Amino acid sequence: MNDTPGTAASDAEVVEAANTAFYDALEHGDLDALGDLWLDDDSLTVSCVHPGWPVLSGRGEVLRSYALIMANTEYIQFFLTDVEVSLIDDTALVTCTENILSGGPAEEGNALGPLVGQLVVATNVFRRTPDGWRLWSHHGSPVLAESEEEEDEETPS
Repeated sequence: MNDTPGTAASDAEVVEAANTAFYDALEHGDLDALGDLWLDDDSLTVSCVHPGWPVLSGRGEVLRSYALIMANTEYIQFFLTDVEVSLIDDTALVTCTENILSGGPAEEGNALGPLVGQLVVATNVFRRTPDGWRLWSHHGSPVLAESEEEEDEETPS
């Protein structure tokens, strides 16, 4: 992905495309493509927080975490909603909701394991480099949705 500085609108489009490429690499289990999207600059430490995990710091630790996730996930698909891109100079902030459908290893006799849906809100920070926009930080936090019963109890009659 190679881009040159341009208007804020075109930069926002390129950043959004880089953000989409990040999720596409995860869906396809492509660790090489994923690695190409992360910042590789010794002067800036990348970081990642997966839902329920501690902070991971450093490119090697972050990429190992994705290798582990990919090795233990048979199927994953992301439907991104509420995508917002903000830019200041060579830094971009992307917030979005990850609507995730995933499945683990297949149970005996099945093609796929049970599918599970999950909502995660994510913040992805990108940095402009000579090679394009690269991920500097990813932070995902689970959305704890209320059940319908809880919502009904809170609604006045």
